[in-house]
Amino acid sequence: MFLIDSVDSTKVSNSPVGTLTVAIGRPVDLGASGNFVILAKAGVSNNPGSMITGNIGVSPIAATAITGFALTLGSGAPFSTSTQVIGQVFAPDYASPTASNLTTAVSNMETAYTDAAGRASNFTELYSGNISGKTLVPGVYKWGTDVLINSGTDVTLNGGPNDVWIFQIAGGLTQASATKIILSGGAKAENIFWQVADTMAIETSAHFEGIVLGKKAITVGTNASINGRLLSQTAVTLDQNTIVEPASASN
Repeated sequence: MFLIDSVDSTKVSNSPVGTLTVAIGRPVDLGASGNFVILAKAGVSNNPGSMITGNIGVSPIAATAITGFALTLGSGAPFSTSTQVIGQVFAPDYASPTASNLTTAVSNMETAYTDAAGRASNFTELYSGNISGKTLVPGVYKWGTDVLINSGTDVTLNGGPNDVWIFQIAGGLTQASATKIILSGGAKAENIFWQVADTMAIETSAHFEGIVLGKKAITVGTNASINGRLLSQTAVTLDQNTIVEPASASN
């Protein structure tokens, strides 16, 4: 286990084995899935009152699985719109070439998940999965358990604008109500990737940063906010949330 006390963007100091150089890798390539702030295979449900900046897509499920947005679809249009979305909404039963584009995006999402899960780790089982109140430097973190951010605590990701964080989580991820993920030192949400094999919950009024590559359902609690993307291989559930897509990842 590493004890992280004093760090820069590439080194872990004061560990039991001295100063460790951490290899900061490249961002995960999202491909066409990076065109969406929310992409889900089994649907997106919303308790009205959300404000989403970026595109929403579902596939292979049809547009009827997008609920709570009061969508407007023009005759023969390849996308619909909503007053709750600053962007466009796509489903495979819309006009061509939407179905083909969504198939590519979903395939790219699954490839990105596999890529993130397969990266060599710098830190393993850190804090036994309880990262509440911790400051985490750039690198690849691997857990075979659930990961928790408990009530009354925030998590800080400290690094530069080109640094990358990849969190490999074999269980679920739960962020408690009113907690925050804080970026410092110039860290950017587009370079933060949460690969989550089980369900994910961002609870009421929490603030989350980064790109979620979720194998299962993602649930966002009332009034929670996100600077990032929700890319789910099942479904996404929203409740009066503010979600803003980040810029494209660094190359």
